[in-house]
Parts: sequence; C-alpha cells; structure tokens
Amino acid sequence: MGKFVISGQFEQREDTTVSEPTVAETVEKIYASIQSDNAGIDEHIAALKSAMAREGAKEAIFDPARLAHNNRSGRKLMQAYFRQRGVTVKFSA
Repeated sequence: MGKFVISGQFEQREDTTVSEPTVAETVEKIYASIQSDNAGIDEHIAALKSAMAREGAKEAIFDPARLAHNNRSGRKLMQAYFRQRGVTVKFSA
C-alpha cells in the first residue's frame, strides 16, 4: 500500500492493482513448494488459510497424484501438518 503525507500526518490508501491470491493459485504454489522440498510451505499455508476465509471455503482439495509422497502415510502427514495450521485438507478421487 502506498502512503502519502497530508498536513504532516500519514494516511494509507488502498492499492487496487494488487489482488489477493485465490485458493486455486495458492494451492498451485503449495504444489510447487512440495516439489521444492517444502520451501516456503508455512507462508503458503497461511496464504491458503486467508484465501479460504475470503472465499468461504471450508476445506482445501488437493490432487494426491501431484504429491511427493502419494501414499496413505504421506497424505495423513500432510493433513495433520495443515490441520495444525488451521486448514482442513481433502484429496480428490
């Protein structure tokens, strides 16, 4: 957000050119993070949680074929990790 000075005080103005990421965009970033050895995963989970709140989503849907560990153990570990951060994860069929 930009700031400008009026009468010696700072005021904030909204920059409408920058949009918040959608759930789908954030999920794609999480897939990329998983492929990059979980680099930045916590930041992406926080962004996903915010996007879900904005869109009214209750759970995030992931494609198990795109996960690094596409087995029951890997899926359960992912669900537990995201749940600890306030995001419910489901997997597509």
